[in-house]
Amino acid sequence: MGFEPASILLVEDEEAHARLTERAIRKAGNANHIVVLPDGEQALDYLHHRGKFSDQSTYPRPGLILLDIKLPGMDGIEVLKEIKADPVLRKIPVIMLTTSENEQDIAASYCHYANSYLTKPVGFKEFEEKVRQIDFYWLLVNEPPTRVD
Repeated sequence: MGFEPASILLVEDEEAHARLTERAIRKAGNANHIVVLPDGEQALDYLHHRGKFSDQSTYPRPGLILLDIKLPGMDGIEVLKEIKADPVLRKIPVIMLTTSENEQDIAASYCHYANSYLTKPVGFKEFEEKVRQIDFYWLLVNEPPTRVD
């Protein structure tokens, strides 16, 4: 199965951050579908079409994953490891979008093949601009594979 290039999977447990990110993505206007999930387990179920996400036409694979590091249960680094270990999922760009500026988090993200690591700015305008740039580059400029399977 292919993927929906202008779709985004946002994995974020803090509801306020998720709403802000989704608002900024919608304002940028390039994503036609945004799925927000609060933890790593649900994100992996979604990506693997397991459980309630088994209908592939209702839950297509995204063209981009925005992944927080600090998640309940399985953290973002563990989710990243699983995504990049899978020959189908590893082709989907994963952007670590987090408040952590910890050097160990940054190193671990790149060690496990994150495509990018971005810290969330404090101010909404700055955050909105960063999300617009992510959206522009990864959904419009970048050439993704036409299939992820």
